[in-house]
Amino acid sequence: MIDLTTFPTPFNVAIIGASGGVGEAFCEALDGHKRVGNIYRFSRNAQGTLPLDLCDEASIKAAAAVDKPLHLIILATGLLHDSDLMPEKSLNDITADNMARLMAVNVIGPALVAKHFIPLLPRQEKSVFAALSARVGSISDNRMGGWHSYRASKAALNMLLKNIAIETARKYKHASVIGLHPGTVDTGLSSPFQTNVKEGKLFSPQQSAQYLLSVINTVNTADTGKIFAWDGEEIQP
Repeated sequence: MIDLTTFPTPFNVAIIGASGGVGEAFCEALDGHKRVGNIYRFSRNAQGTLPLDLCDEASIKAAAAVDKPLHLIILATGLLHDSDLMPEKSLNDITADNMARLMAVNVIGPALVAKHFIPLLPRQEKSVFAALSARVGSISDNRMGGWHSYRASKAALNMLLKNIAIETARKYKHASVIGLHPGTVDTGLSSPFQTNVKEGKLFSPQQSAQYLLSVINTVNTADTGKIFAWDGEEIQP
């Protein structure tokens, strides 16, 4: 069982994107944990979860009407590709509609979640707002180019998390707002891009969730606004 000793007992959790591979693994890891009180599972339409549509602010606002303070909010959502969208290999592949879709899910949705869920953090106890980001959102680490819309959306998310961290610290003195790079996880999001993954670096959702919970347990207010990889390494902007 993952060590979560830096949180109070019991502490309450919200998992947004609970029906996705990593989100579901977070739920599995936290379900029944001796330190966890309530787990609120949110997704757009999955059975057994509470409804939350990232592209509908009214849905997000309604989802935030929980009756407990939330010590840990994990935003385990993101869009890279689907049947109508793939990462661009060149400028010629960019379309306004696809870029707008990525921004809606990867940037605007998380901003609205923060707007409505940050006020649920406790004032006097440790809390963490964590959103899944990606190493490819690092401008300084970009050596290959391509994937224009996805890279831009994750870079924007990272800036957004920094902004949220600064504002949140004014009211919630024990809160940390962080981004998390889960590594390459064996889910539908990464499945078309696994060919060149190094041996031992393709994680199951369960592995990734365990790694990220370890990072979450370790962070404190000095880390707010930062982006961390699955192994605890800070990813530079």
